[in-house]
Amino acid sequence: MRSHTRTWFILLPRQKKAFILISADVFFAIFALWAALSLRWGELYVPKSDEWYLFAAAPVIAVPIFIKMGLYRAIIRYIEVRALWTIIQATTLYALVFAFVLYESGIKGVPRTVLPLNWLNMMLLVGSSRFFARWWLGELYLNLGGGRGVKSHSKKNVVIYGAGNAGVQLASALGYGREFRPIAFIDDDVLLQKQKVNGLRIYPLSSLRYLIERHQVSDILLAMPSANRARKSEIIRLLEPFAVHVMSMPGLSDIAQGKVTVDALQEVDIADLLGRDAVAPDQSLLHANIAGKVVMVTGAGGSIGSELCRQIIRLQPNSLILFEISEFALYAIEKELQHLLTKRRAGSRLADGTPAIPGDINNAEEIKLIPVLGSVTNAKRCEKICNTFKVQTIYHAAAYKHVPMVERNPGEAVWNNIFGTLHVAQAAIKADVETFVLISTDKAVRPTNTMGATKRFAELILQALSLNAVNNLRTRFTMVRFGNVLGSSGSVVPLFKEQIARGGPVTVTDERIIRYFMTIPEASQLVIQAGAMGHGGDVFVLDMGEPIRIVDLAKRMIHLSGLEIKDAEHPDGDIEISYTGLRPGEKLYEELLIGDNVSKTDHARIMRAQEHVIPWAELEKMLATLEQATEDDDFERVRGVLADAVTGFIPQCEIEDVLWKEDRRLVNG
Repeated sequence: MRSHTRTWFILLPRQKKAFILISADVFFAIFALWAALSLRWGELYVPKSDEWYLFAAAPVIAVPIFIKMGLYRAIIRYIEVRALWTIIQATTLYALVFAFVLYESGIKGVPRTVLPLNWLNMMLLVGSSRFFARWWLGELYLNLGGGRGVKSHSKKNVVIYGAGNAGVQLASALGYGREFRPIAFIDDDVLLQKQKVNGLRIYPLSSLRYLIERHQVSDILLAMPSANRARKSEIIRLLEPFAVHVMSMPGLSDIAQGKVTVDALQEVDIADLLGRDAVAPDQSLLHANIAGKVVMVTGAGGSIGSELCRQIIRLQPNSLILFEISEFALYAIEKELQHLLTKRRAGSRLADGTPAIPGDINNAEEIKLIPVLGSVTNAKRCEKICNTFKVQTIYHAAAYKHVPMVERNPGEAVWNNIFGTLHVAQAAIKADVETFVLISTDKAVRPTNTMGATKRFAELILQALSLNAVNNLRTRFTMVRFGNVLGSSGSVVPLFKEQIARGGPVTVTDERIIRYFMTIPEASQLVIQAGAMGHGGDVFVLDMGEPIRIVDLAKRMIHLSGLEIKDAEHPDGDIEISYTGLRPGEKLYEELLIGDNVSKTDHARIMRAQEHVIPWAELEKMLATLEQATEDDDFERVRGVLADAVTGFIPQCEIEDVLWKEDRRLVNG
């Protein structure tokens, strides 16, 4: 019967619920005054003739004040302790107005102590009624699935790792949700263990297995938004042996900016697995080549190019030219950046007037976004763009980089990666561009594949142009070399996520293969800073940290998804890891340096490499031969030129011979 009554109340329209609350407060106003008089006289009070007016006046005074203070706008089942302050304010104002009315009415015989008793009674009745209703209605609302028919028994039992402020807020928020039911906290602080917060006990990590088995826990929620990556990585490693899905709260900056709410849980950031925190950027280096200048990014719609654009737009350029061959990619990045600028023009700021995002765009109205559809292989187009817009800084990110795809299309890789770089560089020289930064790769070091060889050849072009005194260069060429970036197109991370989502198997080329990894934002930020440090012809190498075994990354991603690896020891596991063998041109490990001649710079994560340079006169002849061989689809000759120019280039001949001959056969029909 009581359950039916609660259900009936929950399903009422808001106006009827407000009417019920107002009716209750009318009764409370009358009862509070009667109780105050009864307490004062020490007996059940019976009003005299003129005192009946006070009982009529009490609700007439209280209800308008409560309406004004917003007591009837609050959703009772979500009311929190801080709402008590509003109730105190409203009842205090009511008591003061009532005292004034009593004084002005001239009614005699009402003791002064009745006024504070009336205020106290009213505050207790109004406050306790709200919180009683919150308790009475809250659980039933969850059983109804928030009015959407989702039964509470379908909620997942979860454990929250971290019993600090963030964890408590998360538990409170999830209590009103329809998906998760918090059953306990885990915390490393010995002083907190065995204590209770909001009815949930705090356990040490050693009790996690017990909690999982007893409560059928499906997920662990990390509530440590302010923890650094090293700490998160340590905790994630401790959680790996447990067959539970690990999720985390968003970062404090995202919560503070209003991008997400406290309970907006997300998959564990793969960057947290690296356990390495980014070094604070040097603001002078970030702004040096961008602030107030005309900047062009080639390959602006790619993984690195698009992140460069996001970083650049926050550094106050005069104009940003988005140069991209893909129409859709160009449309997508322009739309995103326009949205970012529109938000800044609307004055997206915090309550204290500070920018909502660090490095907020102060001159958003003045920044020009110029989308240009075109290819870096079109020399005239590149030169015209640089001259027309008077470009001052170029970040050259346009490249074909997918190793197996490039192995099957070596001619296009040569045109794009080598001659595309040459054309943009020559256009920069003719237009007196101040700074040219090439985005290179660790695969350019002793390459076994065409992609790496073409990127090293592109480095050689810029080095040779920098040393060619005939040109009397005003353009400063800089190359920045780094390894894999997490989440880029063609990266193993999105591939593994997709394979895990569809039930496997997760494919790894070789159990021994290792790679360096870095986040796209960190890599882009370091590229911008390194570009500002160059004097001309510099090759900068980013500190990528420790290399990671790809199979270990796959295992961790499977475990963090709450699944078990299927192998000989665990035949009933969920996801199998299969080894497919090295792909064409793929190495077991990558390097960042050709030799050992490397020096430190003022930045902890950026090093300067001193490497072999081919004079421009000699390289120019190689370029002529390479151009003719590519036009003739003579890929064996192309490989020969690359082998002569690129130190340590040892292609996987048996595989490549087959591929290149097949490509040649297809081209020639």
